[in-house]
Amino acid sequence: MKAAVEARNLFKSFNGGAVGVAGLDLSVPSGTIYGLIGRNGSGKTTTLRLLMGLLRADQGQAHILGENMWTAKRALRQQIAYVSQNLQTPGWMTPRELFRYTASFYDEWDRGFADGMAKRWGIPMDRAIGHLSGGQQRQASVIAALAARPKVLLLDEPAGGLDAVVRRQLLEAIVDLAMDDFGCTVLFSTHYIGDLERVAEHVGMLDRGRITLSARSEDLLTKMKRVQVVFDQAEVPSGFRIPGARCTEIAGPVARGIVHLEEEAVLDSIREIKGIRIHTFPLNLEEIFVELYGGNLSEAKDEPVDTRGLDPGVFEEISES
Repeated sequence: MKAAVEARNLFKSFNGGAVGVAGLDLSVPSGTIYGLIGRNGSGKTTTLRLLMGLLRADQGQAHILGENMWTAKRALRQQIAYVSQNLQTPGWMTPRELFRYTASFYDEWDRGFADGMAKRWGIPMDRAIGHLSGGQQRQASVIAALAARPKVLLLDEPAGGLDAVVRRQLLEAIVDLAMDDFGCTVLFSTHYIGDLERVAEHVGMLDRGRITLSARSEDLLTKMKRVQVVFDQAEVPSGFRIPGARCTEIAGPVARGIVHLEEEAVLDSIREIKGIRIHTFPLNLEEIFVELYGGNLSEAKDEPVDTRGLDPGVFEEISES
């Protein structure tokens, strides 16, 4: 399947030597919903900004719909929508003015959808955005992005500050957008792993600036298992390893590991060992993430942003570094 979003060998560092991404590879198939998760500072926001052309990579390539967004023309940019983690929407604008302003940059702007979602979510259309709650400000920005009917939608923590009910409504709107006649591709970062399980067809896990695990959600949930090997002796024998384990923990007579079990035969090499018991346990996405990466999902502060070369009318305003 052709990729709508691609990154190859991306590197980005910042003043002071901080590394945003380091050799990152990413491929998001067209027409799918792809969820991106990672620990604090793992590079999620940097990745999305590099893809959108809001940052220039030190090395590597980043393309959306086959184009580098740093140099893409308006005709392509209007097929892409983006909502940043830290909103910089003008506080003096009302949602109605924000929608009117955003609509001028998109040929496929759906005013009926925007008005309907604002009503459904209870957004006061004529109140200054600066006087709305943080959650309502995010809702207004998300509605503006969805109403553009983009071919590619990038969302950085779209559910931040939203309650469970509104988060569910947002996810439903994203799914509807991906399934409509436009066939939208959605790439979103989140620390709500339950949201990934609900809507993401593919999941990418970032660690220290790289995608270290990328797979279909269904594949992860059905084949990634916790394997526990219990020895009938005081300690696990020196040098013992669980076949295929991505990480292993040993405590006394017990060895535990996370294994991608394509088939049960993966464990055949240790089944013949006398005096052991082997147990396998299913894992949800959160458990997989915690087991592999330690699981601190609190969000990092935004990295510096280079705004040179941007068309300020197409993208949401962002703060300069």
